[in-house]
This record gives sequence, C-alpha cells and structure tokens, in this order.
Amino acid sequence: MKRAIFYIVLVFGALMFLYPFLWMLTATLVPESEIGKLTLIPSSVSLNSYRQMFDKIPIGRALLNSVFVASTITLGVLIFGSMVGYALSRLQFRGRNLIFYIIIFTMTLPFQITLIPQYIIMVKLGWVDTYLALIVPYLMNALSIIMFRQYFKSIPQDLIDAARIDGCSELGIIFRILWPNSIPALVTIGIITFMASWNEVLWPLIVIRNEDLMTMPQLVTLFAVGGRAESQLGVKLASAMVLALPIVLAYLFFQRYFIQSMASTGMKE
Repeated sequence: MKRAIFYIVLVFGALMFLYPFLWMLTATLVPESEIGKLTLIPSSVSLNSYRQMFDKIPIGRALLNSVFVASTITLGVLIFGSMVGYALSRLQFRGRNLIFYIIIFTMTLPFQITLIPQYIIMVKLGWVDTYLALIVPYLMNALSIIMFRQYFKSIPQDLIDAARIDGCSELGIIFRILWPNSIPALVTIGIITFMASWNEVLWPLIVIRNEDLMTMPQLVTLFAVGGRAESQLGVKLASAMVLALPIVLAYLFFQRYFIQSMASTGMKE
C-alpha cells in the first residue's frame, strides 16, 4: 500500500510538470481560437502556426547558428575544462588550492557584473556582430572545471602512473586515458554546457545585430516581443516548441549518463 501511494504521488507530480509542455505542444497544433480552452485533445490538427513561423522569420538559419555556437562552446568547454580540472586534481604545484578557490568564487559573481567590461572587450577586439563574440567568452566554464576535478580524483592514480611509465604525455593522459574513463562526466558537462549555450539570450542580444548571425533564442525573443508574431499566441508557442525540442531530445538520449555522473561527482577532497 505504501508503495502504491508512493507511485501515485510520483505520477501526479510528473503530470504536473508535463502538463505545461504537453499543452504547449497541443496549442501549436490547434486553431488560434481554441488555444484558450487549455485542452490536451484538439478537435482538429493544423500546422498553420508552424507555417506562419517559418514564413515570418529565418528560423532555419537561426537553428544552424545555434547548433554551431552551442556545439563549438561545448567542445571548447570539454577540452579546456578537462585540462584545467586535470591540473588541479593530479598535478602538484604552488597555489593549486588557491586557484581552485578563486574559480569557485567566480561562480558567485552575477553575470551582470562582468557584462559591461566584457562588452567593451568585444568592441575593442572588433568582435561585435561576429561568431567570436558568441563563442570565445564561454570557452572556459567554472562548473566544468570543478566537475572534472572531482571526477578525475575518483580515477585510480595507478592508471595515470602506468600511462606515464609507458611514455604518455600529460595531454595524452587526459585525452587517451581519462576521457574514455570519464564518459558520464563528459556527457553531463556537455549537456549542461549545451543547454546553457543554447538558451542564452541576453548576451546575443547585446553583441549581435545582424539577423544572419542571430541564434534561435535571440530570434525567437525578438519575434515574440518585437511584433512580428502579430499577437498570435499559436505562432509564439510554435517558435518556443522548436527552440525547446533539441534540448529535450538531447536530455532524453543522454539521461542515463547524466544521472550516473551527478551521482558520482560529489564535492569531496
């Protein structure tokens, strides 16, 4: 009986979280007049909202921009984060712990504090309205460094020593020894970074004005609040659904690694 009640509560909680997303999906497939009924079973199915969205904004180009920017940032974070995490977890040098604590401290700083100095740097370098302004500031991520450090600490030192005896360089140890043994951490950091990069809106709004370089969140935001949607809720929801779908699919595909890594990368010394 206790187990039955437990599962009933879990199912109820899951439905509460799923209902807004399912309603949004349904609302994009019904006529505009039926959206306000909040029903999950449409009387008729129509793709008119999606057709209007594709007609009014270059969503295809924005999708490619978002994929390129988010993928490049994710790859950079995995490479640089694992290198710094390895140095902080396995290499002995003066000031190692101080650097680690400074990295933790940077996580407490709101983005708004560094926003203006970061924008000034982009202007000085001439990177405004370029992909570099979207990618370079995010190639180093404090959370990825901390997670890699903690995960690398759980890997036996004997494995690293054996690689050194065989003549493997420090970079070789990272990419040929530690990476294959850190798949859950790589997947988790990759998903978190990709999601954060994909959903970023404020920074692209500041540094990108050329529509050909706009990412999906930026374009969808301007589309929803800038008047192009013409107050049509169905079209706005269709653009939001297209924006959310890649993240949902990525998480569903990699959720096993994600949960495994979150359970194993504890903050321990």
